[in-house]
Amino acid sequence: MTLTADRRRHDREILALAVPAFGALVAEPLFLMADSAIVGHLGTAQLAGVGVASAALTTATGVFVFLAYATTAAVARRIGAGDRRAAIQQGIDGIWLALALSAAVVALTLLLAPRVADVLGASATAAPYAVTYLRISALGIPAVLMVMAATGVLRGLQDTRTPLYVAVAGFAANLGLNVGLVYGAGLGVAGSAWGTVIAQTGMAAVYVFVVVRGARRERASLRPDAAGIRASARAGGPLMVRTLSLRAILMIATAVAAGLGDKEIAAHQIAMTVLLFIAFALDSIAIAGQAIIGRYLGASDVPGTRAATRRMIEWGVGAGVVLGVLVVVARPLYVPLFTPDPAVQQELSTVLLLLALCQPVSGLVYVLDGVLMGAGDGTYLAWAMLATLVVFAPAALAVPASGTGLAGLWWALNLFMLVRAGFLAVRARGGKWLVTGAVRS
Repeated sequence: MTLTADRRRHDREILALAVPAFGALVAEPLFLMADSAIVGHLGTAQLAGVGVASAALTTATGVFVFLAYATTAAVARRIGAGDRRAAIQQGIDGIWLALALSAAVVALTLLLAPRVADVLGASATAAPYAVTYLRISALGIPAVLMVMAATGVLRGLQDTRTPLYVAVAGFAANLGLNVGLVYGAGLGVAGSAWGTVIAQTGMAAVYVFVVVRGARRERASLRPDAAGIRASARAGGPLMVRTLSLRAILMIATAVAAGLGDKEIAAHQIAMTVLLFIAFALDSIAIAGQAIIGRYLGASDVPGTRAATRRMIEWGVGAGVVLGVLVVVARPLYVPLFTPDPAVQQELSTVLLLLALCQPVSGLVYVLDGVLMGAGDGTYLAWAMLATLVVFAPAALAVPASGTGLAGLWWALNLFMLVRAGFLAVRARGGKWLVTGAVRS
């Protein structure tokens, strides 16, 4: 096969997985956006309460994103090894792990809802709405975690289209249910929560149907397997450490920005919103990387793994360059949509330049993160993120005393990306992550 033909084959694989994955990633945040838009017409206290509850729920479920990542890598390896039955069985073990974890999360959320609302600063008028939304929404947590695990199963099976269809249908159902229950049934905040729970449960039911159908076709067992569940937990543990470290970095950045002043935190939040959209685009390539690399390693194809990695790096860096340019060029179009305040716009102008400057590096980071996840190299990713946190924290916390303002904070965030890129590039250049076979031993 010629080099050009090889590159085209990798391009087709990447696009086939990344484009639908991007659509699904964009659809997910629309759940909370729809809730906020609908509840916002009920009153300020109601909106504030839902905002606090949504932040808590996002954090409570977000730390378990490893259910998708670890399952993708494990299932893709089995697919690469040619054992579809074992691949689906591995995915079913991940779904059972999601159910087991959700039981504890639901119990804690129901019990601690008033305390969580208080810790997150809900006012006396907003707190009752936050507690109501939290306690009802807790009933949807098992569905959320099951969706994560089942999404990982399908990605590992090289299918990102089904998650896209389910996400779009789930958003449409969520929107209709919220309008009907909040206004039609007059349930207010409780109606919004119930609408989201019903939509999430429906999504989980669709995923369960798809996975069960695949299991029956391949004659895989649907029963929980203790050894398989433990293996899923061991693979996911390091990725959970990685996710918690990343969230700590983002929380430190937000806290520092808030301490700088109102216009600074406003500009910071807008910049983070722009960064979130960019992250969806780059993360879609990373998701393709998880599925493709896992499959190649499962097939014991090290040259193919290296070639796919190189091509995805080119995609990631190239996408980062394009997105960085768009951030700068399109500023006059989108900045006024976020804020009419000249002071905030002035703060934002410098920050967006710094954000754009780092996007090629971000593209490299996202791709290599996905590649190493696909290889099941979670332990290294955990240690690398912890080390990056150790570098970032003092740099960010020194910003207020340095007098560099919000620009100083974003230089620290760029440092975070550079350090992270260094750790990932060093690992990718070596060969310790290239563990082949159906199971990473």
